[in-house]
Amino acid sequence: MIDLSVKDPASRSLRVREFYLGRQPILDRNQALFGYELLFRNAPVGPAHIDTELGATAAVMAHASQLGMEKVIGDALGFVNVDADAIMSDIFGFLPREKVVLEVAETMQPTPAVLARMADLHSHGFRFALNDVSGETAHVQSMLPMAEYVKMSMRGTPLDSLVKLAPRFKQEGKKLVAGKVETREEFKHCLELGFDFFQGYYFAKPVIMSGKKLSPSQLAVMELMTLVTSDADNLEIERAIKRDVSLALNLLRLVNTPAVGARQRIDSLSQAVTILGRRQLQRWLQIMLYAEPSKRGHSMTPLLMLATTRGRLLELLAHKLRPHHRHDADVAFTVGIMSLMDTLFGIPMTEILNQIPVSDEVADALLERGGFFGDLLRLAECIERLEDMENEIVPTLRGLAMSTDELVELEMAAFEWSDNVVRYAL
Repeated sequence: MIDLSVKDPASRSLRVREFYLGRQPILDRNQALFGYELLFRNAPVGPAHIDTELGATAAVMAHASQLGMEKVIGDALGFVNVDADAIMSDIFGFLPREKVVLEVAETMQPTPAVLARMADLHSHGFRFALNDVSGETAHVQSMLPMAEYVKMSMRGTPLDSLVKLAPRFKQEGKKLVAGKVETREEFKHCLELGFDFFQGYYFAKPVIMSGKKLSPSQLAVMELMTLVTSDADNLEIERAIKRDVSLALNLLRLVNTPAVGARQRIDSLSQAVTILGRRQLQRWLQIMLYAEPSKRGHSMTPLLMLATTRGRLLELLAHKLRPHHRHDADVAFTVGIMSLMDTLFGIPMTEILNQIPVSDEVADALLERGGFFGDLLRLAECIERLEDMENEIVPTLRGLAMSTDELVELEMAAFEWSDNVVRYAL
């Protein structure tokens, strides 16, 4: 897929053919999206074979650059893992320095040559993050002057160490990133310790709240979805939209995004309903369920981004695997979007499915990860949690008879589509 050579003699024979790319969100203290850590893994399927860590870094940099960094990270920052070989190479010309942070492990051997190279890159505008820092070691101290970010894992660092280290690094003027934050309690604790950014999937885990009710706007969206799926006439649908001003404005925003591709600006609700059609209107309503809470001051951008990316990726996967069954692509999009509604509403998925009638195959995918659509959903979840679920990707890919090359291309397309929708939706 990519033949890439660098000046490092140890890597001149590097050949990168296949890889897959994951991205994990990094949020700020308001839980708004700040950046993504870009994760590379070479999959043991097909002819893929990579001998060095430099190969992994080079592949993710080259491919992201070729397809456009804006497709991968949008307006956010991209955190890319690098090792000593990568630092000593000349592969950084691929990357826009204002958009990336080079992430180095605490355990990397900081030789005089490596430190000099880091200082040189730093002087040219590249930013560094120290990863998995668990103490004030000599390695950490030698690299700290070049680092803008210090990342500490909630899984790898004892609590008493976090309590001691966080204020010390803050005094040094460093921005603190908490990694592997998996629960709301961990997020709140890191907030209290003064962490600036948070990486982990705590925001995507449902917090079930008994007796929770949907907001008026969410109820309006759900009622409108019922009208759309029950073949109500356009006039009735238009009247329902007009009853909720925020819903009408949000729909018009979404209709005019680049993702819709309208040839001219759509300014009236009747135009929107007519031009979109029932199929598209239903999916925009599904998206608006995630966009609506942000209007009340609770930023849901990461969840909205995750849901739209999942929906689009599943749709593209279904279209690729079953090109003659357009309905399957629509079903796949619905499965992807609905898979996070338990988190959005704080209601168990079983209760949601009691309120929203779905087919048996959609219910099986959402509740049991069963069937064709369940396989697609599981693959998307594995990509999102690449560090924790890497071993599950390969058998799923084999079962779907899909190569890693094809998967990466669809990922990039889903990232770009989602970024366009979210950028204009809020």
